[in-house]
Amino acid sequence: MSSDAHAIWDAERYQARHSYVWQFGEAVIDLLDPHPGESIVDLGCGSGQLTAKIAERGARTIGIDPSDEMIAQARANFPSLDFRIADAASLTIEDPADALFSNAALHWVNDQAAAIASIWRALKPGGRFVAEFGGKGNIRRIIEAAGGANPWFFPGIGEYSALLERQGFEVRFATLFDRPTRIEGEHGMEEWLGMFGSALMRDPKSVAEKLRPEMYRDGGWVLDYRRIRILAIR
Repeated sequence: MSSDAHAIWDAERYQARHSYVWQFGEAVIDLLDPHPGESIVDLGCGSGQLTAKIAERGARTIGIDPSDEMIAQARANFPSLDFRIADAASLTIEDPADALFSNAALHWVNDQAAAIASIWRALKPGGRFVAEFGGKGNIRRIIEAAGGANPWFFPGIGEYSALLERQGFEVRFATLFDRPTRIEGEHGMEEWLGMFGSALMRDPKSVAEKLRPEMYRDGGWVLDYRRIRILAIR
């Protein structure tokens, strides 16, 4: 779930307070449809929960993340699985994989063309690339409340499909959809901003107060997530 830059992530905080990230990602595993014996790379694996879910279906997995902290947490959580420190733009693996999976990670990547080229090289001919991440319009109101700067990559279907096709991928499935995401607690928005928006939002309390009238209800916050989900074949 972390970026292609070697930023410092609070892995324990992520695991304890932001489990919805990988819980929503379980639906993307259904699109991946892993089979026993397949080799599958989980790019942006975070603390490893979805890598483990894929492994439970019988696949041989490699979890990849640029964050030392996240990989340390993943190895502690699932010591029998293979986790490695690498970023999306310079990913290399010894043997091409049957599939590459990514959940809630690719919107952090700065060089999308380099990442897509790395994904291409990591796959066997006919291998599948399955991903979900922030899509066009994701957290629009949060960005506006913070002043409009957007360090993330939130593409539409056409934009991202064109990047994949330029590399040689065949896009078989793509969808862009609203996924309102609830964060529990009075200070849930500040917690989210502290975890995921700290580089952008220097005053999370002020941003949260701007958003409170429209996003806070019944003891929690409903964030305006939009996701792109895609399946492409090498």
